[in-house]
Amino acid sequence: MRARSNGPVGSEKLANRLYAAGAALLAVLPLAMVLANRSSPAIIALAALAFLVGRVFEDRRTVAPRLLTPLGTPLGIAALAILAWCLVSFAWSPFPRASLRVLGEFLPTLMAAYLLTCLAPGRIPAFAPRLAAGAIVLAGLIIAIDLASDLALERALGRRVAAFVHNRPALTLDLVAGPVALVLWRTRARGLAIATLVFGALGVLRSISGAAQLGLLAGAGLFGLARLLPRRVGIGLAGIGLGLAVALAPVEGDLLAKVMPEAAHERLVQSSSRARVAIARSFGAAVAADPWRGAGFGTSARFAETPVAGTVEPEMRILLGVGHPHNSFLQVWAELGLPGACLAALVLMLMVGRIAAMLQPDRAAALGLVACAASIAFVEHNGWAAWWTAGLGAAITWMREAATPHTETRPEMDGPA
Repeated sequence: MRARSNGPVGSEKLANRLYAAGAALLAVLPLAMVLANRSSPAIIALAALAFLVGRVFEDRRTVAPRLLTPLGTPLGIAALAILAWCLVSFAWSPFPRASLRVLGEFLPTLMAAYLLTCLAPGRIPAFAPRLAAGAIVLAGLIIAIDLASDLALERALGRRVAAFVHNRPALTLDLVAGPVALVLWRTRARGLAIATLVFGALGVLRSISGAAQLGLLAGAGLFGLARLLPRRVGIGLAGIGLGLAVALAPVEGDLLAKVMPEAAHERLVQSSSRARVAIARSFGAAVAADPWRGAGFGTSARFAETPVAGTVEPEMRILLGVGHPHNSFLQVWAELGLPGACLAALVLMLMVGRIAAMLQPDRAAALGLVACAASIAFVEHNGWAAWWTAGLGAAITWMREAATPHTETRPEMDGPA
């Protein structure tokens, strides 16, 4: 007799189907970003919804503890504190509607990423890492071939023909390739793990994104050091690097202007290094003019119109209108001031402390991901961008899946349900 759909067997089958659907969405994210480089927030949201509903069907009593328990840890409390400060800063934001618009893009994606990282690990079917490997291989190949063919794919699709359209996909590959490879390595699919790393690196190196290439170099470098050297060394390097990234962000532009030789600018002309240094100097001057509370969350897009911009020297004021500082750490300083920077530093240090408790090779892979993401954040995009938040959520989900004991994954999840 067939079990009723609302019985235990029916609920379990439905949960398995939802897990398979969510895992498939998570797996194809790198390829989807190549085809539509703003698609990752929607994909992460749908994947998170699938795992949430699946967990409810499986055992709704476990959902709330899985979501609420991490928020009660020191790291969770610190993360909630910085979000609360973002909301408090609306009180003095000169553009509350703009701040709300930025929050409306960032917060839903952050919530979806959190749901995914809490609920997906341990319920990802065995087919999903292999599908993710295929997506990464195809993404790397498409980026390389499209750029080599003068963007033939973009022309065929009738889209904007510009090499930088592959920058976001390359940055996404930076984040997810390592964690996916670790999951595959753990399941003894080592050929696929190597292919994932090789073709992910191909897409990154072939792109014109200097930030993506820097992230690849930093991530691989710290991963190697963490594997070869004692635990304290890798953890110490990560902690010092993150601490300096926060502490030096307001003076980054002035430091680079003094120490960066002209030959380096010539080599990095495609990355607009001169403009980036000038932008960092301008935002650094704004932070120096009002370091205590910042201009308010989400004001970077209109920073040239903020009251603090009027106190900056006229020649430094022009580049405050570029949209954001191209440094997420500096953006925190500019928008959230000293309290925001201190809370951000606290979150980062607590995160490093959590990583220190991991075993190898998870610890080395996690440190590699931190180095990759931090180096990109130090030179690149708007820190509240939804596509970046989605990519980080996907990478952390794969990292947590790699660290999940196989005994937590039910036998029924060995293939797509």
